[in-house]
Amino acid sequence: MLIALRSILFVLYLIVTVVPWGTAVVVCSLFLNSTRLYWMCANWLRVAIWGARLICGVRWRVRGMEHLPTDKAQSVILLSKHQSTWETFAYPMLMPRPLAYVFKRELIYIPFFGWSMARLDMIHIDRSKRSEAWNKVAAQGRRIAGLGNWIIMFPEGTRVARGKVGEYKTGGTRLAVETGVPVVPIAMNSASCWPRKSFLLRPGVVDISIGPMIPSTGRTPADLMKEVQGWIETEMRVLDPAAYPADGAAAVTGVPPAPPAPPSTSAAA
Repeated sequence: MLIALRSILFVLYLIVTVVPWGTAVVVCSLFLNSTRLYWMCANWLRVAIWGARLICGVRWRVRGMEHLPTDKAQSVILLSKHQSTWETFAYPMLMPRPLAYVFKRELIYIPFFGWSMARLDMIHIDRSKRSEAWNKVAAQGRRIAGLGNWIIMFPEGTRVARGKVGEYKTGGTRLAVETGVPVVPIAMNSASCWPRKSFLLRPGVVDISIGPMIPSTGRTPADLMKEVQGWIETEMRVLDPAAYPADGAAAVTGVPPAPPAPPSTSAAA
């Protein structure tokens, strides 16, 4: 009952904060460039994530930040596990560079939140028009990568239940190969605190592990995605071993389990 009450309070908190913030973003979009507008939106996401921490007890730990490029001209494509809404809110707060999400265009019709997203330099696609959608991703991806900004995609395409593995689609690695941009795999276990298709947030710690950058030059999209999936799914069994059978890593990815994780390098506890 306490979890439900806290979760309801958190949802109300989101509504109360996003309405004025979203309105301000829409108005300021007439005057601000896309980068300044992005950080304005990222500040609301910071408010949302800290609200989840203070109201519902959802904390986080991050390791592997040293794997991210420090050169501002270097673009990367982040390929992340996707379990809940939490990481979509958290990544702009955690990452040092503007992120361009690839997302379904229906989201831009959500009042205030979606209206703000529509004003940002991101890639919204119509999933019902697959070839047209890919052409847009490719064209926009090349442009955004040329600016040195980072692109983030969820290879499984949708939120996946805790302990499950979705189909890893090659859109992200295809874009990487075509643009020559490296990819960075990310594993995280947000469903342990905020399961998909649920508004109930449970107290706990979301662990985020950022993997080493993987060059895309000379690779095929399928081969590159196989390596990304292998790293992510093996790391998931390190972050959340209770959610997987003992032999899950080898069975699903064809690679042996990863060694125990080192202490986190960044945390909010």
